[in-house]
Amino acid sequence: MFRSLKNDLQANRKNPQTILVLTTYRFGNYVFYQAKSNMIKKPLWLLYKFMDLIFVRILSNGELHAQAKIGDFLHLPHGLNGIVISHKAVIGSNATIFHQVTIGGRNQLGEPFIGDRVLIGVGAKILGPVTIGNDANIGANSVVLKDVPDNASAVGIPAINLLRNEPKAENTR
Repeated sequence: MFRSLKNDLQANRKNPQTILVLTTYRFGNYVFYQAKSNMIKKPLWLLYKFMDLIFVRILSNGELHAQAKIGDFLHLPHGLNGIVISHKAVIGSNATIFHQVTIGGRNQLGEPFIGDRVLIGVGAKILGPVTIGNDANIGANSVVLKDVPDNASAVGIPAINLLRNEPKAENTR
């Protein structure tokens, strides 16, 4: 928990409100997945729910459930401003999520799985049991309903995948 929190602090140094949100999330995630004894877990969970209400939902106007699994270095450039992340979502490391993004289920089919180093643009919606590959970009206001492969960009409503060119090896003569 402390290592992840330190990494989140490093990714969001200029935004103290985001640090409060991510501290609340990391604390709740630790209590939900790591606390063993009910005698300890119940009061800590109540503390988390209070922190979630104040720091996440009221002050930051978003939802970031403790049950979500999020890797290190989550970067929220505009804070949690309108971001909704489902309790069953999985997000890899070094993800960047801009404001007004929704990552959630669709018709009880499942939740998104998002890889490492993914950039999710303003207002994007990632819905249902989709997989977003590593190093993918999701365009602003896109609605992603299908898988996005590694190194691709998804844009539009509904989103279509645009594969990026791989870096070409230089000729050495």
